[in-house]
Order: sequence, then C-alpha cells, then structure tokens
Amino acid sequence: MNIGQAAKATGISAKMIRYYEDSGLIGPVARTASGYRVYGPRDIHTLGFIKRSRDMGFSVERIGGLLQLWRDRSRHSADVKRMALEHVAVLQQRIAELQDMVATVQTLADCCAGDERPDCPILSDIATGAPLHSPAGGKRLAKGSRGRARACQKTPE
Repeated sequence: MNIGQAAKATGISAKMIRYYEDSGLIGPVARTASGYRVYGPRDIHTLGFIKRSRDMGFSVERIGGLLQLWRDRSRHSADVKRMALEHVAVLQQRIAELQDMVATVQTLADCCAGDERPDCPILSDIATGAPLHSPAGGKRLAKGSRGRARACQKTPE
C-alpha cells in the first residue's frame, strides 16, 4: 500500500509516517520504480505500535527503545517495565505541572473583575510574572513558591 493508504489504515498522517522513517523508527520501506513508498503488513503493524506508544505519551526517543525491545525476542520484561515506570514518573510530573497551571489560571480568572474596565490580572501576570496590584478594586494577586498565583487579596486602600 502507498503512504496515503498506510496513513488511512493507521490514523497517522503521511507527514508523520515520513518523519518516523527519517528518524529511524521504521526502517527504509520498499519503493516502486518511480520512488513511491510501499508499505507492507509488517510496516503497518510497526506504525500501529508507534501510534499506540505516542497515544500513551512516549517520546520518539523512548519509542525507539520500546521498538528495540519489541523486536528483541531475548529481551527481559524487566527492561520494558523499567521504561514504563520511568515514563509513569514523567507523566506524573507533567500532570503536576498541568495542575499547577490550572490553579494559576483559575486564581487569575477569579481575580479578574470580568467587567468593562481594562484592568486584567490575567494579562498583567502573563506580561510581568510579578505580583499584581489592581488599582480598581484594590485586589492583590500574590505568588506562590512555584510562581503560581496563590490568592486574590484585598490590599489596604
């Protein structure tokens, strides 16, 4: 099958399939006399493996390691498990970072009056990253230890 058919069969864009080939995740595929790529069942199966790995958030580099283990019938499952657990730690860190972002944006949104006035702690925080003082309403946005917005507090007027 050609690259368009392979893309349709795997749910991976033709551009990404070319990238995976260029990065070495899939070996050089057969080509027609006119230079078009031809993908066989084995290539499609490998692309499915890559897609599922990407869906789980593995990096291209890590997928390369998983592919090596997948192809190595003498592998130790402990090696696969180690890679999986390392990835779990990476995902947990990303989750913590995303939760921190949610808390920051939520606090900023809570501090924003959301009215016709131009004062906006959301834009001010993004622009300066500094603790904010809003002249209108006397609210102050304090920063947490990780640069996260802590609370919207009334400042003495």
